[in-house]
Amino acid sequence: MKRVTMLAAACLSLVAGRAPAQERLPLWQGGVPGFESKAFIPELSQDYWTKRVNNPSVTAYLPDPAKANGTAVLVVPGGGHRLLVTTTEGEAVGKWLNARGVTAFVLRYRLFREEGSPYSLEDARADTERGMRFIRAHASRFHIDPKRVGVIGFSAGGELARMITLSAPVRARGKGDAIDLLSARPDFSILIFPGPLHGEERVTKDAPPIFLAAANDDECCSQPPIDLLKLYRDAGASAELHIYRAGGHAYNLGERTDLIALKHSPQQIEDWLSDSGLLGHPAPPTSAQLDPPPGAR
Repeated sequence: MKRVTMLAAACLSLVAGRAPAQERLPLWQGGVPGFESKAFIPELSQDYWTKRVNNPSVTAYLPDPAKANGTAVLVVPGGGHRLLVTTTEGEAVGKWLNARGVTAFVLRYRLFREEGSPYSLEDARADTERGMRFIRAHASRFHIDPKRVGVIGFSAGGELARMITLSAPVRARGKGDAIDLLSARPDFSILIFPGPLHGEERVTKDAPPIFLAAANDDECCSQPPIDLLKLYRDAGASAELHIYRAGGHAYNLGERTDLIALKHSPQQIEDWLSDSGLLGHPAPPTSAQLDPPPGAR
């Protein structure tokens, strides 16, 4: 009976012209080009993780229409490319963004380090790029601005987010389609304890604005944000970095720590989004845009 009620509610939403509050959408109809035969292999999910991703997808998390501000974010969970942390680095992030009026799309991408995987890092990159293009292709359906589509990545997901932000797209398999003609470059990027993997990069002054964060005692992933800050500063691009004194790896949105700074870390992301003009009101002027105080000339 419960399934019938849920199905009826979904149908009513479609009839009314609205997408359901959460909806899983494959990135390619019929499967990934070159891997179509694997599209119907079931995924494996337990506890906090998902494996065996063969049909990459995004799950759309839609904000209350009264709060929606037109900004969208592709959420890229981590997991060392062996699994996907689809709860605290996926669903929880989508709902957190929704509460701030942002439409979120949680990505499930192929895992090249999973035991027995036939995939490569390039395939994971292709999935992430396709996710960005997919959002822009469906911008009108989800009532979002195709020029305000960003990415947030955690750990291994941060590596992929970095690649699509600063590296040339990988070559798509197959003939491609209309979605592949759209840009895969995010308009802004949020990298939370990103890992060390990255592509060939060229950072210029017009690189997408970036927010970087990690804990200083994170042995794997405290250095990449520092390196990225230098690249951005050398290029004169917009960057903000937070290095917390402690917290290790995978503090996520601060839900499993007693450290107050990490508990408050989501507020810093929200502040940066607000200062960037992405939460429904204009960005405040920077110091370079302000008139100098009297007597300063």
